[in-house]
Amino acid sequence: MLTPTGEIVADAKRRGVGAGAFNVITVEHAEAVVTGAEAAGCAVILQISENAVRFHHGRLAPIAAAAKAVAELSSVPVGLHLDHVESDELFDQAAGNGFGSAMYDASKLEYAGNVAATARAVARGHACGLWVESELGEVGGKDGAHKPGVRTDPDEAAQFVRATGVDALAVAVGSAHAMTTQDARLDHDLIARIRNAVAVPLVLHGSSGVPDDELRAAVRGGLVKVNIGTALNIAFTGAIREAIRRDANVVDPRKYLRDARDEMAETVTHALQVLTAAA
Repeated sequence: MLTPTGEIVADAKRRGVGAGAFNVITVEHAEAVVTGAEAAGCAVILQISENAVRFHHGRLAPIAAAAKAVAELSSVPVGLHLDHVESDELFDQAAGNGFGSAMYDASKLEYAGNVAATARAVARGHACGLWVESELGEVGGKDGAHKPGVRTDPDEAAQFVRATGVDALAVAVGSAHAMTTQDARLDHDLIARIRNAVAVPLVLHGSSGVPDDELRAAVRGGLVKVNIGTALNIAFTGAIREAIRRDANVVDPRKYLRDARDEMAETVTHALQVLTAAA
């Protein structure tokens, strides 16, 4: 059932568990995420990023409609979230395409610019019923995100939340996007300090590179929405490679996309079990 992202995150925060948010690139991703969530008996969030929209020729509506349809047919609550949006034009399309939330990403700007741009986006988003997430700090590539200087400062985070009115804050605490190995180590002391400084739910990006025990500890420490993308693509691509290895003459994509979808679903189920075992 299609459910507002804010409700899913609020319920997870109340119960002391993590809300899993998984990146959607193709319809098979959306189907796999929901199948995996149903197997785990957990609510879940489908995320479509600006990069994914760019992959679909810059058109949000088709992939959004597919994800929305999958969500509506689910037996568990499913949120629809537009992620890492830097384009004002794309952000303003979110509500009209069925999204309950969006992450407006002005984190590349200096602090004052980030505050100003995010505050404007929050005002527009709230006016059309969107729950709005933003980012403070730099959850970038592996080299950058592990440098202490780019991590989120708790006092600055408190000021940022007050100044912008955001509903959730993505923080830089040691994870990184696009990691293909699970060896990131999070700064749990920093997570606790940020949690104590701000009232809104905290979001962890780049969670594919974080080991299970670190994720459980992070959720216990105060992180609520946990974003996972690369782990799905590893499962997807690995299943296709294996299918083609077994039969180099295969041409029907259903014969390998089914395997890819199944592997992604298993990845989702495992991740949700980790996040909900944290309490």
